[in-house]
Amino acid sequence: MTTMSINHLENLDFQGAEAINKLCANLSIAGGDIRKILITSCYPNEGKSFVSIHLFRAMAELGKKIILVDADVRASTLQRSYDIEVGGANEYLGLSGLLSGLCGIDDVIGHTDIPGADMILPGKTVMNSFPLFNSFRLEELLDELGKRYDLVLIDTPPIGTIIDTAKISKFCNAALFVVQSGAVTVSMLKKSTAQIEKTGCPIMGYVMNKIDKKDYAKNHYSYYYYGGGKEKKKHK
Repeated sequence: MTTMSINHLENLDFQGAEAINKLCANLSIAGGDIRKILITSCYPNEGKSFVSIHLFRAMAELGKKIILVDADVRASTLQRSYDIEVGGANEYLGLSGLLSGLCGIDDVIGHTDIPGADMILPGKTVMNSFPLFNSFRLEELLDELGKRYDLVLIDTPPIGTIIDTAKISKFCNAALFVVQSGAVTVSMLKKSTAQIEKTGCPIMGYVMNKIDKKDYAKNHYSYYYYGGGKEKKKHK
């Protein structure tokens, strides 16, 4: 059995915790058929993995059986940023090993120290990852995880820089964009959104990250969501 210890997962301040709780609430009412959720951004360093792992922990604390798949096999920062230690009797090959056909699904799932929360890490870094995500094994993996877990979160590379994310999105039920406040143009966000939607994966929402606390306190922010086939906008 593979085990994983997440050693540096900090507690959020009140505002951050409330934001994650609201996101959990929205996901909880999305419907039981929304199980495989891709999380991406336009550019690196917008806070995508930060949102992924805190959402992962919060949903587990709500009693969901959940797994987080770190699909950034080229340049993942998740394991290093949160000091995730992998234990077990065998060498851990991770997602890249699975998609290469070197191991099976049960060999790459790690049971974390968060009850009900499992994780798959990238394994060996692969710079030419395109053939991996063209493999039939990716669809098989996500389909199997969708049967085993209440919720599957897939932390992917930024859609604006690496094509892998578009390949992964074909097998997901919905996509969530993390957007750094003031760092992304509207045109770039529309272009990135269109890349995902072309695969047939609907956009379920946008998470605005790194908002100035003064603006947050004044409630000067908004979020988008899709419902009933029509885009809607809500102001908080």
